[in-house]
Amino acid sequence: MGHLIKDPAFREMTFVVVDFETTTPAGRPAQPIEVAALALRCPNGTWEVSGRAQSLIRPPAFAPVTPADTAQTGLTAEHLHAAPMPAEALGALDRRLTPGAPYLLVAQHAATEAGLIHHQAEHCPRLARTDLLDTIPLAKRLIPHLPNYRLDTLLAHFGIPQPPNRHRAADDVDVTAQVFIRLVHAAAEDPQLPDLAALVKVAGRTAKHNLPVQSELFGM
Repeated sequence: MGHLIKDPAFREMTFVVVDFETTTPAGRPAQPIEVAALALRCPNGTWEVSGRAQSLIRPPAFAPVTPADTAQTGLTAEHLHAAPMPAEALGALDRRLTPGAPYLLVAQHAATEAGLIHHQAEHCPRLARTDLLDTIPLAKRLIPHLPNYRLDTLLAHFGIPQPPNRHRAADDVDVTAQVFIRLVHAAAEDPQLPDLAALVKVAGRTAKHNLPVQSELFGM
């Protein structure tokens, strides 16, 4: 993969591709109803899967599954009736992260995942402090001619087949990971993207919990 594989930070990094399915109650933040994650490493030029997780999540009473949610994901209230609550599902995912190890979350339109994780930070504090890479700005940098940068467009561009359960978290994570790997291979041939720091500069998003806390503008 060219010069990128020589970067120690890239070789040591675990990239956790993450995707949520949600329900969006009026006047409240989106609530997760499913999460999937796929951990990838590339220590010597070959990608390795170092972990995988998936769970349904029972939404709170104020955020029931709607017909629109079911049309999008296929999930119904019956599917989620006995699912783990967010504390259990996201807590289990959070504990998969090794303290002190370097991680970056990877997502398609990472602002969505960043917001969901931020609002669930009490259940997943490690995830909430993990910065992100967004496949969209990376794709815009590397493939500037596409009409848009939706996931389906990127799948078509790279010749990646549509998964059987598009808009379910596990399948979306799998294809997002494939897109990410192809983008990284393209980046490795770009002399202006010589290392992980350059990728982060193009496509990084700081986790909200890592942003400085602003003091009150007119605080005494």
